[in-house]
Amino acid sequence: MHIVKDVTYVSDYKLRLSFDDGSVRLVDLAEELDGEIFEPLKDIGYFKKVRVNADLDTIVWDNGADMCPDFLYKLGLEVTQRTVAA
Repeated sequence: MHIVKDVTYVSDYKLRLSFDDGSVRLVDLAEELDGEIFEPLKDIGYFKKVRVNADLDTIVWDNGADMCPDFLYKLGLEVTQRTVAA
């Protein structure tokens, strides 16, 4: 299982996530915000309030929404020195 160590808002519904294995991945959640718990996240202002919960080892929002770190890892594109994130 992967562990999210850090999150940075990039743009739109894109987040830059750092994982416990040292990898950094760009995740676009625009198509993943389905369901009642994720509805508030469609407001960009609210989406930007994302944070890491160290007890859950993943990203969370104040309304209780979270996402499986393994799902985020698989969805994300690895960021390298040459990757342009935006």
